[in-house]
Amino acid sequence: MLSLSMGTDEDWTSRLALEDLMVLPHFAFFKGRIIPYAEARVGVLTHGLNYGTGVFSGIRGYWNDDEQELFVFRPEDHYRRFLESARMIGMQLPLDQAQLTAALADLLRREGYREDCYARSLAFYADETVGVRLHDLTPEISIVAMPYGRYIDKEEGAHATISSWRRVDDNAIPARGKIVGAYVNSALAKSEAMRAGFDEAIVLNRDGHISEGSAANFFLVRNGVVLTPPITDNILEGITRRTVIELLARECGLTVVERSIDRSEIYVAEEALFVGTGVQIVAVTRVDHRPIGTGRIGPIAETLRALYFDVVRGRRPEYRNWCAPVYAPDAVLTETASARP
Repeated sequence: MLSLSMGTDEDWTSRLALEDLMVLPHFAFFKGRIIPYAEARVGVLTHGLNYGTGVFSGIRGYWNDDEQELFVFRPEDHYRRFLESARMIGMQLPLDQAQLTAALADLLRREGYREDCYARSLAFYADETVGVRLHDLTPEISIVAMPYGRYIDKEEGAHATISSWRRVDDNAIPARGKIVGAYVNSALAKSEAMRAGFDEAIVLNRDGHISEGSAANFFLVRNGVVLTPPITDNILEGITRRTVIELLARECGLTVVERSIDRSEIYVAEEALFVGTGVQIVAVTRVDHRPIGTGRIGPIAETLRALYFDVVRGRRPEYRNWCAPVYAPDAVLTETASARP
């Protein structure tokens, strides 16, 4: 890995280029069936490409070597939010969450992954036309999956910065859904942070309260109390966020308080964390060159990381219902969603 001490745009872009090298998929679920990835193409006039009129979902699969099984973590919850995000932009999709989950499982079996992976589902307006609108357009769905490891390299000790960019507001672009065009806001914050030598950004809302990371929910531990911004502070309604709240309550006896968090509270906190499907569980140990707590990963983050990775790999029977097996003979996810209404 390159050093965080970067002095030029060339250094920064070289680092991004290295991090962006990934293995492309062999297949894609596209137009209701699984086809070679190279054949899943759209025109340059596609509405979703020109105007960001789409929604997406990121779902992780975790390989359990002992069981020789790939577990997809909470797929139906992800696809429920995917469908809700679509409705926010007036999009009615032809598949329900069970059909989408089945299509994903078929795709993963076709890819044959026996390692951790990431699936990206996308619903977009596919018409090749010019004109800003959300009505009288035709949606299309695609799903791809690829091997995937860490999103943030320093999961045990990330260095974040308060972004100069503000989080999108619910009355501008709904932040609670995963709307494609809204992620330019995330990209501005992320690139600003990385160009300045940080690992991630912390984004404030228009009221100056902490909203989230560039693409992750945020938790803070202060005076032994775990805090997280409420959904009304323009955050994504995160699946991992819900998972963490439940795990902390059930396994650690900690009730998470959902309230607005001031920027200055970060500097007097014992711990801070990013959580999300992409980032997983990341301990934030410095913000703007100031140590958080001891400046090292704290006990809550350490405990939560160990617990979370056991849960997502299907090693905790009490949470097994969150883990959908891909290769098991009796796996529920068997029917492809090729028959479109």
